Amino acid sequence: MIINPTTSGPGVSTLEKKNLGRIAQIIGPVLDVAFPPGKMPNIYNALVVMGRDTAGQPINVTCEVQQLLGNNRVRAVAMSATDGLTRGMEVIDTGAPLSVPVGGATLGRFLTCLGSQLIIWGP
Repeated sequence: MIINPTTSGPGVSTLEKKNLGRIAQIIGPVLDVAFPPGKMPNIYNALVVMGRDTAGQPINVTCEVQQLLGNNRVRAVAMSATDGLTRGMEVIDTGAPLSVPVGGATLGRFLTCLGSQLIIWGP
């Protein structure tokens, strides 16, 4: 699957890096993220966590904001495993919702919410 680089690739633009938050809490696939006052992301915005875990392996997790908790915190759900994430890691608000690329490669296919492909064979 081709992943949209504006929401989950290493090439997140410097303009989007202006709205940075930090992981405050991790509960399985759910992240609580603290942002500076006045910089809260909108519900359904994509958040990106990029960095390295304690073993030095690269981490690139995309999340979606689901709830505004107050006190400059949001609750987000991760679209992949949260293994290796720690409190205090930097989170980038992309300023846009999750997106799926559209084009010849995706025509005639059904995609699940995580982007895996479902091919339906029939007459």
